[in-house]
Amino acid sequence: MEFTPIRLTEKTQHAAAWALTPCHSIDYTLINLFGWQKYFDLSWGQEKTLLWIRQSPDLFWAPLGDWEAADWDLELSLLPSPLELIRVPEALVTILTERIPERIQVKETRGQWEYLYAKTDLATLAGRNFHKKKNLCNSFVKAYGEPDYRPISDNIVEDVLALEDEWCQWHECEGSKSLQAENTAINLVLSHWSDFSGLLGGALYIDDRIAAFSIGEPLDATSIGVHYEKGLLGFKGIYQTINREFAIHCPDTVQILNRAQDLDEEGLRAAKTSYNPCGYLKKYAVTIQ
Repeated sequence: MEFTPIRLTEKTQHAAAWALTPCHSIDYTLINLFGWQKYFDLSWGQEKTLLWIRQSPDLFWAPLGDWEAADWDLELSLLPSPLELIRVPEALVTILTERIPERIQVKETRGQWEYLYAKTDLATLAGRNFHKKKNLCNSFVKAYGEPDYRPISDNIVEDVLALEDEWCQWHECEGSKSLQAENTAINLVLSHWSDFSGLLGGALYIDDRIAAFSIGEPLDATSIGVHYEKGLLGFKGIYQTINREFAIHCPDTVQILNRAQDLDEEGLRAAKTSYNPCGYLKKYAVTIQ
């Protein structure tokens, strides 16, 4: 099987495979694959029915496509053996366990579980569980007025890029490979804003100056994945407010916000847990003999 770089000129190939995939993990969106391909050395290839994602010659992500209809013996015969897969959604683990039970070994990877939230929870912050979050949003409004939230468009992209640059300077991105990679991904995606279908986001302004942004995209008819969210230091409640405003401005059909994984980072896990997820998209590492 031939593997090639992830190019936007082949986005229809991804779209076709994505439409057939039973479980839509935020990892496998075109935005995520395209933005992070240099950091993870990602490429993709398709010979039969499944679109495979390769991180290295010896390490693969799960494929996109119709997992139920796939001829797994044939697909796997085209790949290295043993095959090491990471970021494998639980739904695919279930299928592989049924189809090739004697060949599969599964390992839990808690840091890769994606956090799912009810949109109404994040948009209203109602109830005792969200009391502190709501107070921080109220503090923001008291200090800076009602949120000036503007949908991201071509006219705002330059402001978002400037904020990302300022955020990186404050957080010393040059000293962190992961922050550098995220900065590269954000710049890549924003520079191709109009090339992605369905990409949406919003920016929060204070005194006509951008102070925060959030960027996401529909994963299916009722869920949105949030890829990036940044806010400037010094504005109390800025993150709680951009989080709430993004949820408020989501389309009415949206029920779930997928805010990605915590990568086993203690602080990030605490922050994500504090928003009371309604569930998880669980993912695992799989070895296939």
